[in-house]
Amino acid sequence: MESVSSATIATIARDVPLREKPSNYPEPFFSRMKGRSKRVLGDLFGLKNFGVNLTSLAPGSESALLHRHSKQDEFIYVLEGEPTLVTDQGEVQLRPGMCAGFPASEIAHQLVNRTGVEVTFLDVGDRSPGDEGSYPYDDLKAVMGEDGHWLLIATEI
Repeated sequence: MESVSSATIATIARDVPLREKPSNYPEPFFSRMKGRSKRVLGDLFGLKNFGVNLTSLAPGSESALLHRHSKQDEFIYVLEGEPTLVTDQGEVQLRPGMCAGFPASEIAHQLVNRTGVEVTFLDVGDRSPGDEGSYPYDDLKAVMGEDGHWLLIATEI
């Protein structure tokens, strides 16, 4: 049996260091993510098929630009605060204990913190090869690089 002594088996999520780079978005989009912080939990455990992040939004900040994925499913679960789920089909006020899921190529979505207190949620997404992100209201698209990191490219709407 292989020893797991050097691998992380369990941890306190809030003790995981914040992701060093707050966003891959270029300006003028980058500044919209200024109040977002992520603790990349899935990578800590060596997960390859899906990612899990503990994400916090300061008052007035956004989780991402309104977007959808071509192949990736996404799921969020609200732990603290009351974010607004903004979609291309309307808005829903969320509260702790609520969750939402976004099948690939369907609903464009983002979370916005319009309150005066921090919002914290778990976000989970698969790592489907060849996935692309589209942004229905912004001059941008995302493609997955061969290294597994997102490349953001300006487009013409």
